[in-house]
Formats: sequence, structure tokens, C-alpha cells
Amino acid sequence: MRRLVLLAAAPILALMLTAAEPPAAPDRPLTDVAQEARAQALFKGVRCVVCQHEAIADSPAGVAGDMRRLIREEIASGATDQQVRDDLVRRFGDYVLFTPPMRIGTWLLWFGPFSLVLTAGAALALNARRRAAEPTPLSAEEERRLENILRNEKLRRDPDATSPHDGR
Repeated sequence: MRRLVLLAAAPILALMLTAAEPPAAPDRPLTDVAQEARAQALFKGVRCVVCQHEAIADSPAGVAGDMRRLIREEIASGATDQQVRDDLVRRFGDYVLFTPPMRIGTWLLWFGPFSLVLTAGAALALNARRRAAEPTPLSAEEERRLENILRNEKLRRDPDATSPHDGR
């Protein structure tokens, strides 16, 4: 039975190993040094859509290589930096930029962390201002019953408790 499971799993494992992403094509820098410097600066502000925590300048993913090539092509064709960013946002959404534009759709990205901190601070301040509830005094009947209980009950020592005066 064990061999049968291994034989059935082998083709699935082989398929998973061959499904890896092919390596990115090597980058071809622009011949104009000023244009290549602009492209490199843009690479650092654009998020890799596969890695999501890396700039496309540092990402080894194939999609990042395609994005670098696209940016270089647009710069070579005469597009401004803002036009390149706008095209990337049109293709991939606001998330592709490490610094997304300020508009209604991105307010949560910009102000969400601050509002979360302010809400937590307000909750802590309100919690600190609360006073401990004053215990209600016992009624005369309750005090009489408590006194009877304490008078009639014999205090028993806990056999497991020790005292420094026990002399043990």
C-alpha cells in the first residue's frame, strides 16, 4: 500500500517541480545614462506584484524583470516619470507604488494606522479613567448573618499551610 501511494505521488511531485517560474530575462540597461538613472530611480519606488515586499529593482521574479523592461521602454519612448507611474497604476493598481497617491480610495492606507493608534489610545484613556465600583454596604440583616457565621465557625488550620513560626 505504501509503495502504491509513493507511485501515485511521484508524478504530482514531478509536475510541481517543473511548474516553477522560468528565470527572468537579463536586464538590458538603456544606452543613455540619464535615462537609465531615471529608470533605476523608478525601480526603487515600484513594488513587485509577486514578492509584494520588494522593489522591482531587487526582485528576482520574472514579472519584476518584465516591469523593469516596460519602464525602460516607456522612458526610451519619451514618457515622463509621472506618465510611467500612471501607466503602472493603470495596469496593476495603486498597490504597485510604495507611496500610493492620496485619494479617497487610498485613505485607509494613509490614515488607517494613525486612526488605529488614536482609537487604541482613546480606549486606554477611557479605561484608565474608570473608577473601581464602590462596594455596597451590607444591610443590617446581612451584617447580623455574617456575624453569626464568624462567631459560630471554628477556624481550622490548613494542614498544607506553613508558617515561619511553626519551627519546622
